Amino acid sequence: MSHTIQDQRPARAPKSAAPTRLTRGGLPRWAPAGIGALSVALGCAIGTAFGLQSKIQWGLLAALLFVVVTYLASSVVENRRQAKDRVATSVVWVCFLLAVIPLLSLIWTTVSRGMNALDGDFLSHSMNGITSFEKGGGVYHALLGTIEQVALATAIAAPVGLLTAVYLVEYGRGSLAKAVTFFVDVMTGIPSIVAGLFILTTWNLMLGFGPSGFAGSMALSILMMPVVVRSTEEMLKLVPNELREAALALGVPKWRMILKVVLPTAIGGIATGVTLAVARIAGETAPIMLLVFGTQLINGNPFEGAQSSLPLYIWEQYKVGSEASYDRAWAAALVLIAFVMILNLVARGIARWKAPKTGR
Repeated sequence: MSHTIQDQRPARAPKSAAPTRLTRGGLPRWAPAGIGALSVALGCAIGTAFGLQSKIQWGLLAALLFVVVTYLASSVVENRRQAKDRVATSVVWVCFLLAVIPLLSLIWTTVSRGMNALDGDFLSHSMNGITSFEKGGGVYHALLGTIEQVALATAIAAPVGLLTAVYLVEYGRGSLAKAVTFFVDVMTGIPSIVAGLFILTTWNLMLGFGPSGFAGSMALSILMMPVVVRSTEEMLKLVPNELREAALALGVPKWRMILKVVLPTAIGGIATGVTLAVARIAGETAPIMLLVFGTQLINGNPFEGAQSSLPLYIWEQYKVGSEASYDRAWAAALVLIAFVMILNLVARGIARWKAPKTGR
């Protein structure tokens, strides 16, 4: 019996003496880093030899050489299929670096230039009594205006955008939903100056109101609404239909199902979308120039009188052209970046806090 079982076992295939095209040796783990270092060296050498002054040209040469050398090395050592896979991976890494390097350069330049004037006095004082050519002054009045204008714009646009997205996903059918979707798409591409001109014509000229932070907020809300609608709509579509059907099967009204099931499930994405919309409007200058006018004084009332904002303050200081004004402009740009980043962190914290907790 034992001989029969042993005889029925399949014989092991003999080990191949030489590797096939699909199983032969591969590149070592350090190969991508080594090829990258070699490509950078060759790119710098070629750029120097041909007299290329721009370091960007050197970097593009190094990126091209990295892809080519990776393909050649993988083709020789491995096989063509693996070489194509490594080339695709190399292209992804190159595109990633091409996207990250300008961002890091922007952050580094803003931080290094902005720290020359950024201190406690800069954040707690306005430009009242300070000429643009002399040192001193601060950004407090512009920071206060930006906070109030963005808060009012969010209070206007977020509920309208959220309810519009709920209608399109949960109730929208027929020609009305198609018309709403079409106009949301059109509003996404509206230039900021057009939104400012619309509020200027209706609110200021037709109704007779003067410049104010609230007028600027209405223009910013027009720019913010389509972003909120689109992001919220996509997040609501990601909510599984099984959750809706389970709630409706228990006899829960549809409006309560949306309020208690759909929105809490999608709150993380909704908060992120609102934050992206805030980041979209926080740096707008054209509507503020038309509707808020700008001032060097502190105005805490957004419903009356001219106000300033961080983008307008940056433009005003850079327009002066002095060394002190340049430092203030870079410092204000750093404050604006920090403002958007803090809003993003707050939105992520709210999303994690409000997200439904599921146990195993």
